[in-house]
Amino acid sequence: MLWFPRNLLKRQVTVIFRKRVQPISVAAKVDDFQVKNEPVYEYLKDSKERKELFDAISKYENTCVEIPIIVGDKEIYSGDVKYQVMPFDHGKKIAKYYWASSDLIKKAIYESQAVRTEWEKTPLSERIKLFLKAADLVSGKYRMDLNATTMLGQGKNIMQAEIDSAAELADFFRYNAYFAKELTRFQPLSPDPKTTTNTFRFRGIEGFIASISPFNFTAIGGNLATGPTLMGNVILWKPSDTAMLSNYIIFKLLKEAGFPPGVINFIPADGPVFGDVITKSEDLAGINFTGSLKTFKLLWKLTSENVDIYKNFPRLVGECGGKNYHFIHKTADVKSVVTSSIRSAFEYSGQKCSALDRMYVPESLWPQIKEGLLEIRDQIKVGSPLEPDTFVSAVIDDRSFKKIKELIDFAEVSQDCTILAGGKYNDSLIFPFQVKGYFIEPTIIQTTHPTNLIMQEEIFGPLLVVYVYKDNAVEETLELVRNHKYALTGAIYAQDRQFFGTCY
Repeated sequence: MLWFPRNLLKRQVTVIFRKRVQPISVAAKVDDFQVKNEPVYEYLKDSKERKELFDAISKYENTCVEIPIIVGDKEIYSGDVKYQVMPFDHGKKIAKYYWASSDLIKKAIYESQAVRTEWEKTPLSERIKLFLKAADLVSGKYRMDLNATTMLGQGKNIMQAEIDSAAELADFFRYNAYFAKELTRFQPLSPDPKTTTNTFRFRGIEGFIASISPFNFTAIGGNLATGPTLMGNVILWKPSDTAMLSNYIIFKLLKEAGFPPGVINFIPADGPVFGDVITKSEDLAGINFTGSLKTFKLLWKLTSENVDIYKNFPRLVGECGGKNYHFIHKTADVKSVVTSSIRSAFEYSGQKCSALDRMYVPESLWPQIKEGLLEIRDQIKVGSPLEPDTFVSAVIDDRSFKKIKELIDFAEVSQDCTILAGGKYNDSLIFPFQVKGYFIEPTIIQTTHPTNLIMQEEIFGPLLVVYVYKDNAVEETLELVRNHKYALTGAIYAQDRQFFGTCY
């Protein structure tokens, strides 16, 4: 998913001249570069990139990296010590970090405002150069460090780490820079260019942007923390506790790329403390958020309660999870349904905002789809992400493990549910690996009740819930899909074009 930051303020500035002049054009000062997606390495056996990756893994696997709070150009070590562990071997600590106190967060706000004006004056062309340099560092020097720390700290397998922390992060930096450049090509009309030239420029918002990033995509951490800076904004970045090490690598490479101190401040903190401080600051200009719906609702509420104190109306951008669906029509291609549903539900243990949670299958196709789902599920390897053939590893932490475990336990006793495959979990020992990790088997559950609790709650884990409907109940079942409280993504499978034209 590639997107240009949406919480940037565009201001139109009209400049009137009494003699003919050329329009102000930032684009003219920026190289006319083009962009394309970063190639994805394959990491084949005995390849150069696989050796480099495992060398990087060895560097971090048995080391506990100390990560400071970074405010301006100062590294700060508070007394509130925390550790990041490997989710697939949670006895191993890979990072020691510190939570910022309320006073430190306030200090970071102050430091950000001290550099804001100067940063906003920096030409867009110079900011773009920083982004392109950062992208090159991701593609090259830091690629294996980013992949290794994402695998160790967030439990991603080789390909998931490569797609996320290398390719997508580089793409974010390059494409954001490209579209920032392209924005400057469009200028207001000047009715009489001989006497008057109308132009505008893009500015940052007075205040600071709080960027709150999730654990599941290293690239999103880098994007939320940097995107708004393109337009001259300054950032307080709160990384996820369970993505701390990979996010710190990003911060280091941004510093090496040339981002000035104080433009992005690295603030590990307790979520409620961070949210309370930023929403009570008169300088809050925006919140750039990816995470749970519950947390974003709270931030929205706190901001609304304090709206009278702000110098600006804060912009809130939130991407939350969803109870994502696949709706299968009786004309669907079974093979496509099975392969895409397995991948969507179980890739990265279902820990994606777009992961498949609920599936609606017609009675006539269910025997074939069920057979296909179970056949492929039984071939999935569960284990350490450091094993190249692992598809599903551990879930991220003990809280996630407990929530998913409770949903499996609920399904086991519910009269409306049948566990068709999986259902086992163990956070103390996973066989045949003699390691302790937050492991949950890929699990397929069938329910006879379309509004059962397990069809309503967002899971964020390797659980797929299927409801089988009567072939003649298409419209009623579609209403169940439409009337669910939220879904970030969804897919409808059918080969009947007439159905496609009416199902929305």
